[in-house]
Amino acid sequence: MPNLSLGVKKKLKISPCTVDASGNITVDKGTSFEVMLNPSSYKQSYSIVYNKKEAIGQLGSDTKFSGIKPETVNFEFVIDGTGVVELPIFSSSDVKTQVKELTDIVHKYDGKKHEPNHIQVLWGSLIFYGRLESMSVDYTLFKPSGKPLRAKIELTFSEFQSKEEEGLRANKSSPDLSHLIEVKAGDTLPLLCYRVYKDSSYYPEVAKINNITNFRDIKPGSKLHFPPLR
Repeated sequence: MPNLSLGVKKKLKISPCTVDASGNITVDKGTSFEVMLNPSSYKQSYSIVYNKKEAIGQLGSDTKFSGIKPETVNFEFVIDGTGVVELPIFSSSDVKTQVKELTDIVHKYDGKKHEPNHIQVLWGSLIFYGRLESMSVDYTLFKPSGKPLRAKIELTFSEFQSKEEEGLRANKSSPDLSHLIEVKAGDTLPLLCYRVYKDSSYYPEVAKINNITNFRDIKPGSKLHFPPLR
């Protein structure tokens, strides 16, 4: 949700990320896309897959659990090139240029990684890591020359899961996920709890489990255990 505290209103920001061999994700510095106008809303979706195969002549079906799909986040926002809306710092006033800056982060194929970027979506209390599932650009206003002056962007991102998480989620005998995470520069215990549990309020329990007396002082490079808490 938007940051409702007093002061400058935070803008939604999309940043590329790097994932290491252990599945740890780090936000790349120096490159990000900040929207001109915040979305009016965003939607988070959760899906469970069931096997509903029915035999011939069977009156009912025995629905069996098959798997959990990654969470998705979907939202829309507007890019305006008329000059009416104040531009984010270092952003171009040209709509096509801004669309390209966005697609270079979320859609462009990286030849070195052999896949599109992982990304972070950051807006107030929303912190989401994933990759682009779909993107649409609807140009709605033009100069007499045909040059676009406004575009409506719709984005859907699918949640990032490490191979370890995918394996644990596929394992029907695993009651929940357990994580061992290496602390990176800039990480906080509430932020890490949000990444793992989607709830930052679990930090006191995680601090106790890891024998942390000061949750504000976690050292980069240290490894913390995040067990099932739900």
